[in-house]
Amino acid sequence: MDNERITSANISPGELKQETGLRPQTLEEYIGQKNAKDNLKVFIEAAKMRGESLDHVLFYGPPGLGKTTLAGIIANELGVDIKITSGPAIGRAGDLAAILTNLNENDVLFIDEIHRLNRSVEEVLYSAMEDFALDIIIGKGPSARSIRLDLSKFTLIGATTRAGSLSAPLRDRFGVLSKFEMYTIEELSQIINRSAGLLGITADNDAVIEMAKRSRGTPRIANRILKRIRDFSQVLGKDKIDLEITKQGLDALGIDDMGLERLDREILTSIIERFNGGPVGIDTIAASIGEERVTIEDAYEPYLLQIGYISRTPKGRMVTNLAYKHLGLPVPEE
Repeated sequence: MDNERITSANISPGELKQETGLRPQTLEEYIGQKNAKDNLKVFIEAAKMRGESLDHVLFYGPPGLGKTTLAGIIANELGVDIKITSGPAIGRAGDLAAILTNLNENDVLFIDEIHRLNRSVEEVLYSAMEDFALDIIIGKGPSARSIRLDLSKFTLIGATTRAGSLSAPLRDRFGVLSKFEMYTIEELSQIINRSAGLLGITADNDAVIEMAKRSRGTPRIANRILKRIRDFSQVLGKDKIDLEITKQGLDALGIDDMGLERLDREILTSIIERFNGGPVGIDTIAASIGEERVTIEDAYEPYLLQIGYISRTPKGRMVTNLAYKHLGLPVPEE
């Protein structure tokens, strides 16, 4: 269900090829995440000067902010190959061993959703990250013996939307930690303009800003909105996207001025109408709207917290006065 939402920050399989074509290839082309980008520029240059592999890197933050893109850029800047996989895809220690033994000197291994690694796989990863070696058990019972297999030096780049779910031993083995922040309207406007150029789309500045405002601070959503507004523009016979067609298209898609969709508004109204604005537990909210807790926590709540429409308290979630005003409801007296 999540992948069907236009404001979902997760990528759907059908979008992968198109999105890959829009991704920047160098640090100079990459827009946003200035602190992470500036620091990585120094670390990459230093590693190249020494002729060594870059320290292991951990990216954490909400989905759709460019973690996979930046991992690819790091490999490009280092002039090495990148192997991309994900935590759930590495089911056994043998799967990880097969990946690691196929890496060449200084290559990059990118593991998305690294917090979902199997525990036994994670333990094998410790020695690989620290000593660039694999300890493999051969045989069973009294005749079992351990052998150490040396690996080429490599850089592990891990990405996670839940840094708190990483075990301390794994987190401590990363030399570079970068938190990804939501994008500003100005940064999103630059991204939309760049993507429009690559897609051969012409858009007014006002239209670009309007799309950026409703993109929830996320480049992936901004690019998705741009493509959907292009569809509206083409069907209506316009050769240029203007503010009028942009607002018309976004209203038809159910995305309001703050980038909220139907279920965002349903979460807020449910807390207000059924629980007097809170505080209320996340499990109760999930049950009241018929949605899974993890979906609310990962897909909806981060943005509602960021724009100040929901607050977390020890007793549960509360709707703020800003949300009452946005929904056109009377603000309750203190």
